[in-house]
Order: sequence, then structure tokens, then C-alpha cells
Amino acid sequence: MQTRAIILAAGKGTRMRSEKYKVLHEVCGTPMIQHVIGNLRQAGISEIYAVLGHGSETVSNYLGEQIHKTIQEKQLGTAHAVRQWKEELQHEDGHTMVVCGDTPLISETTMQAFMDYHLKTGSKATILSSRTQTPFGYGRIIRKENGSVKRIVEEKDAADAEREIKEVSSGTFIFDNRMLFEALDKVDNDNAQNEYYLPDVISIMRDRGARIEAYVTPDFEETLGINDKVALANAEAILRKRINTLHMQNGVTLIHPEATYIDAEVEIGADTVIHPGAIIRGSTKIGKDAVISSGSEIKDSIIEDEVEIRQSIVTESRVGRGTKVGPFAQLRPQSELGEEVKIGNFVEVKKSQLDDGSKVSHLSYIGDATIGARANIGCGTITVNYDGKNKFRTEIGQDAFIGCNSNLVAPVSIGDRSFIAAGSTITDQVPEDSLAIARNRQTTKDGYYKKDN
Repeated sequence: MQTRAIILAAGKGTRMRSEKYKVLHEVCGTPMIQHVIGNLRQAGISEIYAVLGHGSETVSNYLGEQIHKTIQEKQLGTAHAVRQWKEELQHEDGHTMVVCGDTPLISETTMQAFMDYHLKTGSKATILSSRTQTPFGYGRIIRKENGSVKRIVEEKDAADAEREIKEVSSGTFIFDNRMLFEALDKVDNDNAQNEYYLPDVISIMRDRGARIEAYVTPDFEETLGINDKVALANAEAILRKRINTLHMQNGVTLIHPEATYIDAEVEIGADTVIHPGAIIRGSTKIGKDAVISSGSEIKDSIIEDEVEIRQSIVTESRVGRGTKVGPFAQLRPQSELGEEVKIGNFVEVKKSQLDDGSKVSHLSYIGDATIGARANIGCGTITVNYDGKNKFRTEIGQDAFIGCNSNLVAPVSIGDRSFIAAGSTITDQVPEDSLAIARNRQTTKDGYYKKDN
């Protein structure tokens, strides 16, 4: 039978002290609700429904068409939130998992084991629970003598003895779908918060003779919800450790894992070495045998095999095999470096293509340019790409040699194997196999200092 999921994401998250909706806060580079969606899909659930809060247009825009969405106009509790999907889902067969949008740490492995347990036991409702020595704030799992679940009691409604129970609800459930929506109609708000609690469905279903079970996940940390910036930082640390461990198991060398920051979507090849303090973000892909040094930051880029990046920033760019970048270089968006390219210290490249074997060794700005294979760009060279209104391109042919402190005023092209003399300002096309000199002849005035004094 089909299993679908409903994500509860209606809360703005006032304790986050942020204008951003809670479920859009990022954990290792990905909004927490996207972690939940990804984990559900990895566990084999493709039909996903979300309950959003009134005014959560930013959440809706982010989600786009990837899942089904509806709005809970008034936030009257979790049972009321699930009920927003009654018209669409109440007559469907199968099972429905209900999960909170602020629980990004529940892995696809746990979700799959949770579903398997639910199906194996034949229960009508199964709770994802865990055990902790500090259960404050969590709903307690009350079990019957035979081990099945009797009910869940919320912290605010629990008696003293019930508060001593260490098994707690994660807020994630799987229900028989038809029984879920039948029971939701019987939930009332006779409690300390005057809200319609989803856990009350458990007692209602039990009273109808339904079998209720709880699957105890061995890792309490997986079930943590994120309600404030402290919890967000804790979740980040937990997930970062999980990510880094996976990379090391796949053959990546992390010199100091605790000081290495790798986002969830990053891919890294075997035998690549990542030094402490490196930050690798977004959908970056790094090949094999690369070296990323301390102080480097890479975002949404492709780094091929055997690349070395030293104390540099690479953003939305591609770096070819065997290329060396840095120290203290910056590749801005749409930079594409071929194989065996050299980008040296204090070089900035933006929206440019550098073919195989080309070199920009130090102190240069290369913007809106195409540089041919094996061209050598001397120290202090600037492609002057902006006239105050428009950007223009510079074309430099293969095997060209650009002398130090040259200004190439775009639009301009330098032919293959041409030389530009040091200190030149080039405004006209330079043909192939040519030497261009564009500077005033030196004038020396003997005794100039003595005359002034």
C-alpha cells in the first residue's frame, strides 16, 4: 500500500527571533524543510503534502511545485493542521506519515525502518519515539503492560509520575490513513493550550480497539526539533559531523573534521585532502586527488581532479584538472578554467574563460575575457571591461604574452602568439605574431632635483 507524508510547517518560529520563517533556516547549507523532503524521498515516499501558515508566501515560493501545499489560516494545533488535508485525503487507502518541518535530522534510514516496523506490526498508528535522560518539554509515551502504547501525554498536561518517563515522542507518526481522518474529527481542545493535539488521535484510535505501537529510534539526536538559534547551531554540528564522517568513509581526507565545513549537497572524490577551516558550500562537486587548503571557500562550483586551491574563494565557477588557484585569489561567478591553468596570488577572475595551460600568476584582474591556451598574463594586468554603462569583452589568443602592468581596454582582441610590451595601454586590435607597444617614450631630465632646490 502507498505511504504518503504530511509535513507540518505552519509555524513562523517566533523563538528564532528572525524575519525568516523557521523551516527556511539552513542546516549545512540547505533549508531544514528541504532536508525533510529529501529524507522522505530517499525513504521511498513520493507523495508529499505540506501545511503552511498564513503569510508564509516565502515558504510556498521556495517549495514551488515540488510538493502539494495548503494553508492553515489559524494555528489551532497539530491535529487541526493535519485536518487541512481532509477533503483531499480522507478516502485514500494506505498509510500517512506526519512529520514536522523542523526535524531535519531524521535520516532516510530511520524513516525507512520506522515504516517497516509499522507495516510489520500491523498497527493502525505507530509513533517514532526515543529515550533521553532529559525529557523536559517532550510528550511522554505511556505504555500498557503488554508494551503497546496507551497514549501520549504532553509535558504541560502530565502528572508528576508521568514526567519521570524517559521515552518521548518525536512528533512523527504513521497512521492508517482512513482511521487518521476519522479520528481527527473527534479531537477536542480541552487541554492547557486550548489546541487540537495530534497525539490525541492515539487515544481515540486505541479506544476504538486499534493497535498502537512505538518504534524507538536508538539515536535521540535524530529526533531533535529546531525552535531557536541554539537548537539550529546544535543541529548544524550534528549534521556536519554526519556529513564529514560519510566523506571520510568514502575516501576523503579531512585533516581536522571538527573545523571543516561541508554542506549537505557537496560531492567529493576519493583521496582529496581538505585542510582545517575550509568551507565548501552549495552544490559543489570536487574530484579526486584535489587539495583544498585552510581558508578556502568554495560555493556551487565544479573542481576537477588534481586541483589545488590555496586560501582562495571560488564561486559558481569551474576549475579544470591539475589547475592551481591561489593563494589569495578569487574566482567570481562564470569563471571557467581549463586544465593545468595557474591563477596566482591576488588575482581576480570574473566571467572569463582561460584555456589549458594559461597563466595569470599574480596581482591581476581578468574580467569578461577569453584567454587562449598557454597565454601568459603578466603581473598587474587589467582587462578594462567597463565604460561606466556597459561591459565589454577582451579576447587574448593562444601563446600570447602580456607584459606587466598592461591595460587592455575592451572591446579588444590580442592575436595568437602576440606580445604586449610592459606598461602598455592597448585600445586597438593586435594581429597574430605581433608586438604592441602603447606607452610614451621615456624622458629623463638631468639635474632636475638640483634646479628645484
